[in-house]
Amino acid sequence: MKRLLLIFTGMTLLAGTSLLTVSCNDDDDDNEPQIVNIVETAQNNPDLSTLVEALVAAGLDDDLATQGPFTVFAPTNAAFAQFLTDNGFNSLDEVPVDVLTDVLLNHVLGGIEVPSADIDENGVYASTLLPTEFDGTAFVSLFARLDGGDVVINGGPAVTTADVEATNGTIHIVNGVINIPTVVDFATSSPGLTSLVAALTRGDLPTDFVDVLTMEGPYTVFAPTNQAFQDLLDSNPDWDELGDINAATLDAVLKYHVTDAGNVRSTGLTDNMMVETLLENSSFTIDLEDPNQPAIDDGQGNNVDITFTDIQAANGVVHVINGVLLPAP
Repeated sequence: MKRLLLIFTGMTLLAGTSLLTVSCNDDDDDNEPQIVNIVETAQNNPDLSTLVEALVAAGLDDDLATQGPFTVFAPTNAAFAQFLTDNGFNSLDEVPVDVLTDVLLNHVLGGIEVPSADIDENGVYASTLLPTEFDGTAFVSLFARLDGGDVVINGGPAVTTADVEATNGTIHIVNGVINIPTVVDFATSSPGLTSLVAALTRGDLPTDFVDVLTMEGPYTVFAPTNQAFQDLLDSNPDWDELGDINAATLDAVLKYHVTDAGNVRSTGLTDNMMVETLLENSSFTIDLEDPNQPAIDDGQGNNVDITFTDIQAANGVVHVINGVLLPAP
């Protein structure tokens, strides 16, 4: 059995959605639309010929012709041409097969169909078929969001043709090849984490967090929401915006939200687990006393909830929290 099918049986989904399909191929006999599988649908579209060539080269064409269901974000020929240029390749033949396979799996959701109607301004997370190197259950996530009328993927490529129906799933044609995401990519693409991004990218901080968090890792990031940062500002009458917080203080606070101890998914969090952070000699404790509401105790009388878990990047995992953690003075 091929790699894709092995992955498909072991994957977990971060977000479930409902089914929706559309499309069109003429039946030779009665002119009625004839629906075919994902690979055949791509073969019938001249603008997806490079995608078909890539699937064949990676040995994934037979797998995407199986029962599914799958959701495929299908880059156009122009998208692949740009990908080759950006990465110094003259042709698809020059791309190593393992690299090409990973890129393609990053465009496929298995066991689920995600119609464009299910994607709104808040976005939808789901697991791709791209496995990480961390364990057998950690698959790289994909974030699809409606932005300015367009569905964008991981803050990058946009869907140009949505909801193309196939017998074994749905195709959304996109205008770019989707990069394999880091934890930074997921922070910058989420509308609920813009304050965190503003904090991480403040130019006067001692730490270049973007540089750090795009490294190999793995990292586990506990990401405060915009409201969490607003609550932090409201807690001090001298703070009206993030720029009012002393750079050294903000740097320490941000380091306190990251651990490089491993890719710790929600299933790896245990009650009273101590998490060592990037801030030297600082840790916090996981609180699972209420099994329905995982939380964090920073030891400063500040207990925050973990509200969304397991946004999986290639170099780590992100868990969203509803408060800013404060390290000991």
